[in-house]
Amino acid sequence: MIYTVTFNPALDYVVRVNHFTPGMVNRTVKEDIYYGGKGINVSAVLANLGYESTALGFVAGFTGEEIERGVKNLGFTSDFIRVAKGMSRINVKLKSDEESEINGMGPEIAPEDVEALFGKLEGLKEGDVLILSGSIPSSIADDIYEQIMAKLDGRGIRIVVDAEKNLLLNVLQYHPFLIKPNNFELGDMFGVTLQNDDEIIFYARKLQERGAANVLISMAGDGAILVSESGSVHKLGVAKGTVRNSVGAGDSMVAGFVAGFLENGDFGHALKLGTAAGGATAFSDGLGTRERIMELYETL
Repeated sequence: MIYTVTFNPALDYVVRVNHFTPGMVNRTVKEDIYYGGKGINVSAVLANLGYESTALGFVAGFTGEEIERGVKNLGFTSDFIRVAKGMSRINVKLKSDEESEINGMGPEIAPEDVEALFGKLEGLKEGDVLILSGSIPSSIADDIYEQIMAKLDGRGIRIVVDAEKNLLLNVLQYHPFLIKPNNFELGDMFGVTLQNDDEIIFYARKLQERGAANVLISMAGDGAILVSESGSVHKLGVAKGTVRNSVGAGDSMVAGFVAGFLENGDFGHALKLGTAAGGATAFSDGLGTRERIMELYETL
C-alpha cells in the first residue's frame, strides 16, 4: 500500500480575473475549487494511474469535512485525523496578468493529534511506500519528518521525501528511498552554484553518501536527472507543451515516478513516467489525467 502525508490540507479556491486592479472591485471570469496539499496531489495522480493510496494528515472544521468528502471523488481513500481547534485552510489563488496567492493558516494541531498520526503509521508494513511532502505547520515540531522516519527505520518501508533543503538534509540518516531537490536546492545544500550535469551528478552522489538511496533532481526546462541506488544515471528532457498550471507538477512527478517504479522496478521507466506526469499537470488546468500522462510518455 502507498500512504501519503499532508500535514496541512487545503481547499484551493482558484479565481481568474481579466487584468486584476488592486483597490478596485474585480469580477472573476472563472472559478474552480481543488483539494490541495502536496500529499493529496500525489494520491490523486496515483489514482489517475491506477494505484491505490491512503492519504493521512490533519483536518478540522467544515473545510476539513469538505476535504474528506472531496478526496473520495478523486479516487483514493483518506484516514485523516480530525483536530479540535481551527479549520482546514482555504488558499486563494488569483490568476490574472500575474499570479498571486493568499494561503490560510490551517488548524491548531495538538500533541495528542500527532500521537494519533504515529499510531496510524505503526500499521505500515514491509514493502509499503510512505510519501512525506511539503512544509510543516508551526503547531508541529519542525523535526516531525525525522521523528516519523526514526519510528519506521529498519522496517522495510520505502520512504519518499519531497521537501525543502534542511528537511531533506536532516532525514538522510534514515536512508530515504527517494528525495527530490531541484538543481538550485542541491547547490544550496553544499554552498555551490552548479554549472553542468557532471556537477549535479557529483553532488547528488554526495547525498547518497549521506544516506539517500535515489536522488531525483528536477531542472525546470532542462528536464531531470536521476542518480539511482544501483549507481546508474538517467537524464531526460521535459515533455513538450504549453504551461498552464504551476501547481502540483512536482507532486505529479513524484507520483509518476513511484507508480513507474512499482510497475516494474525500472528506474528509466520511473523517470519517464514521472516526467510525463509532471508535464501533464503543467499543461492542464488541474492535475494530469492518465490519458494525458500516457500521451506525453510516448513522446519522451
